[in-house]
Parts: sequence; structure tokens; C-alpha cells
Amino acid sequence: MLSIQGKQLTEYADLLAKVGSLSNLFSDSDTPMLHYRAAENIFCRSTGAENMGRADCAFDAKIGSKGFGLKTFLCHGQSSTEKVAEFNALSGTLAGLNPESLAVRLGELRNTRIGFAEETYGIDHAVYHCVGRRPGRFLIFEVPYQCIHIDSIRDVRETRGGIAFRDRFNEYSFNRSKSTLFKKFTISSGCVGVDVAIAEDPFALLQSSALAEPVCRRPFVILPLYAVKAGEKYVPEKSGLNQWNASGRPRDAGEVYIPIPRAVHTHQTGFFPERDAPFTLVLPDGRELSAKVCQQGSKALMTNPNKALSDWLLRSLFKIPERELITYDVFRAYGTDSVRVERSDDDRYRIEFAPLNAYERFISAS
Repeated sequence: MLSIQGKQLTEYADLLAKVGSLSNLFSDSDTPMLHYRAAENIFCRSTGAENMGRADCAFDAKIGSKGFGLKTFLCHGQSSTEKVAEFNALSGTLAGLNPESLAVRLGELRNTRIGFAEETYGIDHAVYHCVGRRPGRFLIFEVPYQCIHIDSIRDVRETRGGIAFRDRFNEYSFNRSKSTLFKKFTISSGCVGVDVAIAEDPFALLQSSALAEPVCRRPFVILPLYAVKAGEKYVPEKSGLNQWNASGRPRDAGEVYIPIPRAVHTHQTGFFPERDAPFTLVLPDGRELSAKVCQQGSKALMTNPNKALSDWLLRSLFKIPERELITYDVFRAYGTDSVRVERSDDDRYRIEFAPLNAYERFISAS
């Protein structure tokens, strides 16, 4: 049974069909087009789910404590093999592994990222919600969202571009050159079909419609969890997330902060409150912390108590024991090295993780 039922399913199917009807804007195929971002937005609009696509984590949406991986793909047969993870930042460490060792390592990395997303967003169960595209219709179905069962990995074999393997639940393949993990998705018995009538002249439909005015985006910044020296990223041993290790006075193991580079203040003047002025920081799972900008030059984002930030970031998510240094290698494994902080209309600030290299892209675009 699908997670979405009744009026929600009716609205969802109707919106999918309407978006699919505009396919001739992009293609002359009889198979309707559906961009993955459109699929995510339609799902969240119809269900009231929280859209997590921007966070670039293991899940695309959540409803309560249920996570969703949202997939849309061509599906002319009963199954399709689709991308579920990329490990570009770790490609060097994967290159020399034999097939069996590589399959196990991929399982470890995949499971680490799923666990990280579950801890971050308070998710305790999940499914893949899929929209398969066929000539003249969409097929909506769901399959379990599972970690790779490492102890049951079997049938490991070399392929032309990498390896293939399976566990007790699923079949996987890995492309070495693209450092990409794929999973086989099979249409479930409870799928729902949606007929799509592709408009011959979608431009006429657009010209006859009243389009909405552009929506203003909420202001946001990207903050790096690292520093850069001689072109190399690293986590300083005595500041930032390792501030507890600084010299001088005795320090609590939870004394940490998220760096706010000068460039952020330059490009986003007035984004944060004045130094030492408290504000509410909303975590991805909805919990709220009291926070403030501290230190000379307002270079540090800290919480009150300061330990709250380290308990959330270092202990719960990155699994770093007290008084153990965190290194940039940890960020590579988790697929994130920065955070996105967004200011809402009521001056509350929401924090979530951003993908590798997001800070550089943010500054270059500012």
C-alpha cells in the first residue's frame, strides 16, 4: 500500500498528470517527462511532507519520523537500476580495493550516510517512493528503503565498469569511474497507474494561464566546518569544532563553535544578529537551541549552553567521542563539510547540512 492515500493521492496523481502533459516543452517522446525536482515538489505539496531535497542527504522528504527517498525514472520493464549514492570525494580510497572488499566498504559508507540522515532528522523508518515513466502514463509505487546488509553480501562479481553484488534484500552495482552506487528497483504489486495526455501545444496552455509572481527566497548563508591552508581543507586542531583542544585555560570537552568566515559577513551584511545577542537556532529534526554569534569579528556561531552544539553535531551525528579530534576525513565519509543557515520571517534561524564544496559555490555566487 502506498504511503499516500485518499484525497492526497488524487491531488498527487492530478498534479503529476498535469506536469506530464507539458512534456512537449522538452521532448517529442510519447513517454511523459518528469524532472526529479518537480516530482519532489509535487509529492511534498500533496502530502504536506517536509522537502529535504535541498539538504542533499540520504532522504528527500519526511512526514513525522518517516523518511522518503523520491525517485523518478524510465521504467519500460518490471525493474530499473537507478543511482542511490555518490562517493566522489572517496574515489581515491576505493580505487585499489578488490571486488569483495569494495562491496563491504560501499556497504559501510552507504549505511553511515543513512544513519547520519536518520539521526539528523529524527527518522526511524523509510521507503523509496517511485514514479516510473512509461509511454502515456506514470506508475506510482513504493519499495523498502534499507541499509545494505553487509553480513549477507554475496554474488560479488566484476563488471565492465565496476562491480555488482547483492545482499539478502537488494541488488546493487557500482561504477568505478563515476564512484556511483546503483540499486535495482522492481515495481511492487500495489502500484498505481496515472494516465498522462501529453498536450500537442503546451505553449498555448501556458499563454492561456495566469502565472504567479516570482516568490522571494528567504535569506541564507553557508558556513564551512573547516579551514583551508595551501589549498587543502582541514579542521584546525585548536579552534572551530576542536576549540576544546585550544591552549591556555582548562576547557570543557563540549566547547566548540561553527566558524563564520569574514567573507560571509561581507557578502551577507546584517544576516546574523549583533554579537552576543541570543537567537533561536532550529535543528533539522525540529528541536530548538539558544544560539549567538561570538568572539572578535563575530567569527563564531555558538550555542548556550555551548555543550548543546557539540552534543548534537559531534556526539549524535558524527559519532566523535569526547576529546577526540575531528578531521576532514570524517566529512568526506558523510558527504558534507558545511551547514546552511536560513533566516525565517520571524528571525528564527534554521540549520541543515550542505553537500561537499557548497561553501565555495556560495561565496563564488555571492
